[in-house]
Order: sequence, then C-alpha cells, then structure tokens
Amino acid sequence: MSVEVIQIDYHDAEHAKHMIELLDCYATDPMGGGVALSDFTAQNLVPELAKRTDAFSLIAYVDGQPAGLTNCFEGFSTFACRPLINIHDVVVASEYRRMGVSRKMFDLVEDIANQRGCCKLTLEVLEGNSIAQSAYEQYGFRQYQLDDANGAAMFWEKSL
Repeated sequence: MSVEVIQIDYHDAEHAKHMIELLDCYATDPMGGGVALSDFTAQNLVPELAKRTDAFSLIAYVDGQPAGLTNCFEGFSTFACRPLINIHDVVVASEYRRMGVSRKMFDLVEDIANQRGCCKLTLEVLEGNSIAQSAYEQYGFRQYQLDDANGAAMFWEKSL
C-alpha cells in the first residue's frame, strides 16, 4: 500500500473533482451532518478557495485512489502574535481508515504550518466522535483551556 499526500492545486480539474467527492463523503457521514453538499457548494467551493491566500487543502491518495482530505485556513493568535493553522475539515474515506492516512496528512499540515511560522494547529471535533478524538490525541492535540478553574474552550457559532 502506497500513501501519497499532496497539496491540492485548486486549478487542477482532477484535484477539484477528488476534493468535492471526498468532502461530500464527509458531509453525508453522520459525523459530517448526514447531508450531501449542495449543488452550489459543489460547483463553487474550489473556485472560491482558489481566491483565498489563507486557505490550503491536502489530498491523500492510497495506491493512486483519493482517500483523504484536509481543508486548512491560516488564522492569527493575538496572544502569541503569530499565525496559526485551523484544520477545518478532516476526511478519510471509510475504506481507507486505520491505514495512517490522517497521520500523513497531519504531518504535511504541520510542515506547512512550521514553514509559515505558525504557533499552533487548531481543529474542532464533535463530543461524540471518540474515534477522531483518539486519533487527534495520538497526534498531540489536546482540549484547549487557559486554566483548570475556567474549563475547556467551547466552539460556538451564530449562523448568518
């Protein structure tokens, strides 16, 4: 088994096709919400990401087949006064799980973050996704908290 992880070229039609297929695989999974990507998202996501200098995506191929995807965005830590990378999506197609695909993608994300002078990697994970939590912990991620008295940070949103 050969695993290759590369940075997606948003202008490459095959990369774009594989990216949308993998992201839709994630979207239709219960951990991704269980609903397929909208036609609008499927048609416009890659061109919109191509416009952003703060975005990059990685795709993993196992024996030449698209197997995993990460979408990442550069943010900024005001406390550290340095950039950070938020790993926004992590996808490994079910038939390629437990093969080290996410680990190889995380290794490349970390390399890119180091090249950019980032202070940390961040991500969100559902409370009920214990399998992903275990994988993230093995890679060195921890729940974020400033001190024990105030507890862990929570991820909130307000839809617009």
